[in-house]
Amino acid sequence: MTPTLIFPPETLLKAQGIRVVFVDVDGVMTDGGLYFSESGETLKRFHVLDGQGLKLLQKAGIVPVVITGRDSAPLRKRLEALGMTHVHFGVEDKLPVAEKTLAVLGLQWSQAAAMGDDWPDLPVMQACHFACAPANAHVEVKAVAHYTTCLRGGEGAVRECCDLLLIASGRYASLLADRQLSTDRR
Repeated sequence: MTPTLIFPPETLLKAQGIRVVFVDVDGVMTDGGLYFSESGETLKRFHVLDGQGLKLLQKAGIVPVVITGRDSAPLRKRLEALGMTHVHFGVEDKLPVAEKTLAVLGLQWSQAAAMGDDWPDLPVMQACHFACAPANAHVEVKAVAHYTTCLRGGEGAVRECCDLLLIASGRYASLLADRQLSTDRR
């Protein structure tokens, strides 16, 4: 199967060499809405395309890292199901956490990407070599992003960013071919 997904060449060039991507949750992995049950429990809605994209990044050797200002049982459950090992909850100042994560992974800012939607994400996005924003991001975030997705947060925007990074890394076509081979064997 030949890939049909296309991104601008200058965007792909900018995204080459990425080994880690920092991802926000509310407004990026979710639609940004806060839902509460009758008992006061926070509910989250995640898109399966985003989850698949994060899994594909891991297969390609690109480390997804979640840094979020909130914490909730549904979020923890979702990230655990995705096999995410680098997650940071309840973080107000995201830049020091990102710096520590880079040090742990032995990586540099020149190998990092970030995806965020609001002001708390700006310092990490500006420090990274490549920055993405979902279509519903705040205007100041879109202004610093190298790429703004066509899709909104919680509607597959993370997957769009993951696909871009996979194409830039040269791994997209082989991952797609592997998937095609595994479905042919059924």
